[in-house]
Amino acid sequence: MGFAYKINNPRGTYFITFATVQWVDAFTRKRYVDIVLESIKYCQKEKGLRIHAWCIMSNHVHLIASTLYPKPTLSDILRDLKKFTSNKILEAIQDEQEVESRKGWMLWLFKSAGERNPNNTFFQFWRQDNHPEEIFSAKFMELN
Repeated sequence: MGFAYKINNPRGTYFITFATVQWVDAFTRKRYVDIVLESIKYCQKEKGLRIHAWCIMSNHVHLIASTLYPKPTLSDILRDLKKFTSNKILEAIQDEQEVESRKGWMLWLFKSAGERNPNNTFFQFWRQDNHPEEIFSAKFMELN
């Protein structure tokens, strides 16, 4: 049985990783990166998300994050961020004016993942897990 990672401390600062399904290299395209960055900025301004550091890799995102307020929780913000960016990126992939050489393959893969997941209606872009780890000390920062 796998270890479940959870955000248990609402006042904590967390190192968080979330990835695309099947580790698809979606973020080799600037348009998809921009969608994630715009959503993060929105969450900072409107939801109290605090970003201490971030890195967008080709198929996953790393954040060091916390929140300014008890509500919405960091889990709520991440859920909303992933849902919004998933929808916007899938729209961008399907955009007829967008040149995406991997369009058919990506949509097939995201649709296949969505059909296997009862929590989704059609497509699944992000893996379900977030892999948050609370940062307790400077030593944690050095080791990770």
